[in-house]
Amino acid sequence: MARTIQPDCRQCRREGCKLFLKGERCTSKKCAMERRPVIPGQHGNSKRRVAFSEYGTQLREKQKVKRMYGVLEKQFRTYFEEADKKAGVTGENMLSLLERRLDNVVYRMGIASSRKNARQIVNHGHITVNGRRVNIPSYRVKAGDIIAIKENKQDNEAFKPLRGSKVVMPKWVEFDTNSFSGKVVALPVREDIDADIKEQLIVELYSR
Repeated sequence: MARTIQPDCRQCRREGCKLFLKGERCTSKKCAMERRPVIPGQHGNSKRRVAFSEYGTQLREKQKVKRMYGVLEKQFRTYFEEADKKAGVTGENMLSLLERRLDNVVYRMGIASSRKNARQIVNHGHITVNGRRVNIPSYRVKAGDIIAIKENKQDNEAFKPLRGSKVVMPKWVEFDTNSFSGKVVALPVREDIDADIKEQLIVELYSR
């Protein structure tokens, strides 16, 4: 299955919430959810959203999280199946696995303005893990991993605004904007994920 080519803002409108796919635009007045918070398409002018069935609600939640993290259906199913085999709460395990993707970590550290941007940065070989270049967005980080911008890429125009800036990030990661190096302090837990996600709906969907 190919990655969606639907415009980012249209995806947010489809899910009825901000997925933060376009970085700073999502927090500005230009955000599509601020300007036109209706579903795209011919029914977009309706004053209310269609009420979904139980299955529909579960499906929409899954689609929302898939789009948020930028993963395909097969990948997403694999994350769920792995999470289901682990001890603990399946939904929370799944979110932790998604958070540990390298592209998400690059985003969480403030190196990229969105996960989509982070995926491009990783794909282009700008990121190292423990001193070795890694260009696989789905690479899974571990506690203690050192994440850095490759030394010969640090003067790239895209990273200049980052130098010396203050970045708000979750407590499980840290990043020094002067040295362009950070660390995965601990593995993420549910309390570290502030996104509006109802993971239990996804668990129920896959458990049918």
